[in-house]
Amino acid sequence: MSGIVLSAAVRQNLLSLQDTAALLSTTQNRLASGKKVNTALDNPTNFFTAQGLDNRASDINNLLDSISNGVQVLQAANTGLTSLQRLVDTARSIANQVLQTTTGYTTKANVTTTVGAVGSASDLTTGGTTSLQGKTVILTPATGPALTLTFSNVVAAGNVNSLTALNSAISAAGINVTASISLTGFLTFTSNNDNASQTITVAGGAVPNNVAITGTTVAAIVAGSGTPVADANSQAVRASLVAQYNNIIAQITTTSQDASFNGINLLFGDDLKLTFNETGKSTLTVPGVTYDAAGLGLGPLTAGTDFLDNSSANAVITKVTAASNQLRSEASALGSNLSIVQIRQDFAKNLINVLQTGSANLTLADSNEEAANSQALSTRQSIAVSALALSNQSQQSVLQLLR
Repeated sequence: MSGIVLSAAVRQNLLSLQDTAALLSTTQNRLASGKKVNTALDNPTNFFTAQGLDNRASDINNLLDSISNGVQVLQAANTGLTSLQRLVDTARSIANQVLQTTTGYTTKANVTTTVGAVGSASDLTTGGTTSLQGKTVILTPATGPALTLTFSNVVAAGNVNSLTALNSAISAAGINVTASISLTGFLTFTSNNDNASQTITVAGGAVPNNVAITGTTVAAIVAGSGTPVADANSQAVRASLVAQYNNIIAQITTTSQDASFNGINLLFGDDLKLTFNETGKSTLTVPGVTYDAAGLGLGPLTAGTDFLDNSSANAVITKVTAASNQLRSEASALGSNLSIVQIRQDFAKNLINVLQTGSANLTLADSNEEAANSQALSTRQSIAVSALALSNQSQQSVLQLLR
């Protein structure tokens, strides 16, 4: 439109209107978008800095999903540990019932000596004058070294001359028999009450659940009742407790296998690795454990072999107690890791907020300021239109003359 001639005043007012319209357009765009920096052309430094902050916040926000899943994996494992602890406590309660039931045998194994009648409980050899003087008895337990004792009134290592000294030596060696004096005046060795299922033989070496008693002469020991006599009713009760115990053991294994979340089971050998930052340098690995029955050192029992007496029940209680301690230790470690993950989860959420706030500070517009600018520019635009009209009045006067 270069052919149109405008006066200087009109041209100046027109330029002012164009500038005002441009500013008004920018202000309205800021009000509509809520941002004062929408493109790199608005403010390159602020735009790209805010973009970097938003990208980092987005990357961390993406990690929150895996962190949340990690929390659920840990909570599933913790729930499993709680159930396993209750099952183990139940197994221990069943084993304790064995200790409370009647003795499983009406008669315990016992053997009696045939050489050397004792003098008295306090002086077995009667001052060394009886035929028991110098005789040796050898007790071989199922496990551990054999114990050799000599009956003698001479004080020396390995010599005994009283019933108290004899039983003290046997007890100190961990051999589960008790010596007493029979009605006929000979020594009798009888299985302890806690080991009522054990047998006693008069020959041979170490045999499971047995004590072998021999001497320095072939006829030193003869069998009395080397095999215990079982109480049928008591053993039936114990067999029932074995079945109950085995059911609990089976549940321990299945509970361990079921304590998974999203395919990860910390109680059945899986590890959990969590990443906490966008570079992958901040991580936490929670090692898994195998806490089925075998992993806890527990296994099914056999009726007629286990829970026969207090000793076998105590052996099971020892294993169950060790399993309980394992579970408590793992629960403590799991609780510590869960606290770490939850703390990092909260940290990530707060950091995202910090990053987004920083980005907003660089790009967001002040709606109050932009609203005021819009009103001022609208007013200025109206004034400029009026000024343009005034600047055209001289040309309108010439038009009147021509008419």
